[in-house]
Amino acid sequence: MANGEKEKRGDERTAELKQLGDRIKSLRIKAGYSNYEYFAYKHEIPRSQYGRYERGEDLRYSSLKKIVRAFGISMEEFFSEGFD
Repeated sequence: MANGEKEKRGDERTAELKQLGDRIKSLRIKAGYSNYEYFAYKHEIPRSQYGRYERGEDLRYSSLKKIVRAFGISMEEFFSEGFD
């Protein structure tokens, strides 16, 4: 695989993680939590870890499921907005 292809994949992955982070943040704000730390604390998610998710850093599927459950929605609902 050429370096250009690797860079393109890396850029795509970064963009996808940013989309996940933006969606998580928008749902938190919509739920009435202006502070991500309070939301994380309230739902027993490590605050620093949750902050990384909102910034679009890598997260595991199991962590995403826990966050989606904290919002009280399905995975289908989570991905219904903000994704191509």
